[in-house]
Amino acid sequence: MTGFKKIICALALTTPLITWAGEANVAWGNLKDFRDVRPSNETRGGYHKRIQNQFEQHFASLAEQLPQGYKLGIKITNIDLAGDVNFSGTRELRIVKPIFFPKVEFNYVLTDNSGKLIDKADVSLKDMGFMDKMKLGRDEEFYYEKRIISDWFSGELVKKVN
Repeated sequence: MTGFKKIICALALTTPLITWAGEANVAWGNLKDFRDVRPSNETRGGYHKRIQNQFEQHFASLAEQLPQGYKLGIKITNIDLAGDVNFSGTRELRIVKPIFFPKVEFNYVLTDNSGKLIDKADVSLKDMGFMDKMKLGRDEEFYYEKRIISDWFSGELVKKVN
């Protein structure tokens, strides 16, 4: 057997039998009613679109950990971003301090590949000690909010699938 054929055989034998590739569909409440999605130095509309894009991508990447055909329907109902927007001279800046901790509220519905309801619930996440934890990885937008969502996903939701 050639080296290439050996590699192909090894990959075929070690590939898991379950394909992981669920999907997420994210809906939004009215961002104008959310507790704190206030931009600092940009237009509200552009900032809100960026928030939506970032959270939709995050839920989509998490849903890829679900078995194929599983669907996670999310409706985000409130966000209170870490930090607070304050005036600093002539500009507004988001200042992140421990007293301005992140909060995310949403409801979800999880269905399997046949459309059977696995679970649904209203979720309210917050992390009052968000600055006491080590910040892993690169510095990305909405890091603290994404972290509490990821922690919920791996700690709560994945258990309901296994």
